[in-house]
Formats: sequence, C-alpha cells, structure tokens
Amino acid sequence: MRDYCGWRAKIGLIYMASSTVMEPEFYAMAPSGVSIHTARIHLPEASVEGLRSMMEGDQVEEAAALLARAPLDVITFGGTSATFLEGLGNDLKVIKRIEGVSDGVPGSATSTAAVRALRKLDAKKVCFVGPYIEEVTQRGGQFFEQSGFEVTGAHGMGVRGDRDINAIDLERTYEFAKAVVEPDAQAVFISCTGLRTIGAIEALEKDLGRPVVTAIQATFWDALRLASVGATVSGFGELFEH
Repeated sequence: MRDYCGWRAKIGLIYMASSTVMEPEFYAMAPSGVSIHTARIHLPEASVEGLRSMMEGDQVEEAAALLARAPLDVITFGGTSATFLEGLGNDLKVIKRIEGVSDGVPGSATSTAAVRALRKLDAKKVCFVGPYIEEVTQRGGQFFEQSGFEVTGAHGMGVRGDRDINAIDLERTYEFAKAVVEPDAQAVFISCTGLRTIGAIEALEKDLGRPVVTAIQATFWDALRLASVGATVSGFGELFEH
C-alpha cells in the first residue's frame, strides 16, 4: 500500500479561478507524501485594474480562512503580479492577511518566495521575464529593483487575459526567455503563476548557463521550506539543489 494524502506535508494554495497551470506544475514537483489543496479567487483580467479589483476585497481572507479549516502546514498565495503590483512590502501585506485568519498556519506569497529564491542563489543581477502587458511588466521590474536586485531588463509578452496567459505553450515561454535575457544577467526570473514554465527550466539553465527561477517553482520551493520538507526534488532547476 502507498499513502498519497499528505502524510509529509499539506500545502494550501490560494489561486486564480481562471487559471489552470499552477496545480499541475506543483503536482509534477511534489515529493512523495506532499499534497496540494486549493481555494480559488476571481481575477477579472491581468491588468493593473483587474489585479487591484481582486486584491482590494476580502477574497484573500475568505480563501485563507477556508483553507485553514484543514490541517495544513503552510498557505501560500499563488500570484506574482498581484503581490508585486503596489511595490516593496506589498507581498508581505498579503502574507499578513493570510496569517491573520490562518489559525497559526504560516503564510507565503509568490513574490516573497521569488525574492528568497534569488537571494538563495546569490543572484545580484536579474533578468525579469513575464507574459504581461507593459505596465505590469515594468511594475514587476521595479519591485525587484526595490528588493535589492539590479534588473538588467524587464520583458513582457503583452498578454492581458488570464486564460490567454494560461494558453501560452511551453515552447513559446522557452523561446521568449532565451531571446531576451541580457548577457550580464546572473539569473533569470520568469514571472506569473499562470504561465507554463517548470518543464523548460532545465533546458534554459543549460542553454543560458545561469540559474532560472520561475514563479511556480519558487512558490513551491518556499512552501516546502516552510513545511520543513527536505526531500530531494530533481529536474526542476538549480534552486532545488539549495
């Protein structure tokens, strides 16, 4: 017999209702004994106005409170732009909102996890890549600059709709990231938890000769860290070697 029901750790995830990428990529990276449990919130569109609309109400607290009814080890907010949109410290406010209703379960958020991951890799110069429209892309670059990194460039694909972002195939993500990264970037960060990325990490790291951190990878890495899971995760980038 084999138990698949989170005997090692149960990870709670707050995720956009229109998105379908993050859970399968979490499952792909999950060590034996780690399970994922999701509550969903509504995102009108991947624009500044849409992201603000999602975050200004009580959806985060409602989702976190529902997740906290289960015996979880961590609750993470699975959204990059939603947690970097208002600049430095915005991600920490989201974590505080989660932990305010989580009955002691620790919280995390994608932008926080990404900063932790890049620091763990000792990256100082970072190339920012995402699927976003220009305004959101620039806000992403500014957040990482404010967090202490030198951003060598901020590059977006210009996609506005969340479902359209989810539909971007992995090959396009790979080709776009490979084409825009600057020679002096010490690491690449691929933003957005609606964008397929983890299947391209190894190829990009080999082709670019530097670490690649993605939003979904970093979120999961940080959740495992908070849940004290030290299991080996292979095939998904240099980050998991740390």
